[in-house]
Amino acid sequence: GKEFRRKMGSGKPRGIRAGRKLRDHRKEQKWHNKRYARAHSLTGLKANPFGGASHAKGIVTERIGIEAKQPNSAIRKSCRVQLIKNGKKIAAFVPRDGCLNFIEENDEVLISGFGRKGHSVGDLPGVRFKVVKVAGVALLALFKAKKEKPRT
Repeated sequence: GKEFRRKMGSGKPRGIRAGRKLRDHRKEQKWHNKRYARAHSLTGLKANPFGGASHAKGIVTERIGIEAKQPNSAIRKSCRVQLIKNGKKIAAFVPRDGCLNFIEENDEVLISGFGRKGHSVGDLPGVRFKVVKVAGVALLALFKAKKEKPRT
């Protein structure tokens, strides 16, 4: 019969008792993947203003216009928000045309991520979050004039 012969070294251990070695090596190598390390380490949790949650409430401290990155030219309407749970200050984008008019200072807003797992989106430098609700009313409902913002 024809004998199967391997060329010099395949780089990985083979054989009937190599399972543990292969498993442990793979476990170790996973940590060199940036996305894996960020998702599974505690440093990623500490650095995340939401502390692992999907949404967070905060108080609007100021309304700001952030200039878009080159080659675009626009002033994107956003606001600075101080989170209630840990007091961290973040910048949050206010989506849709004219929706900044629904937001005033000291309003309570609900913030969510921007859909890129902690990366900023598009031409907005350093903005990783967006506003979802203002004073307990969805921004979309205000935009479509289905609801009105409660007067206090």
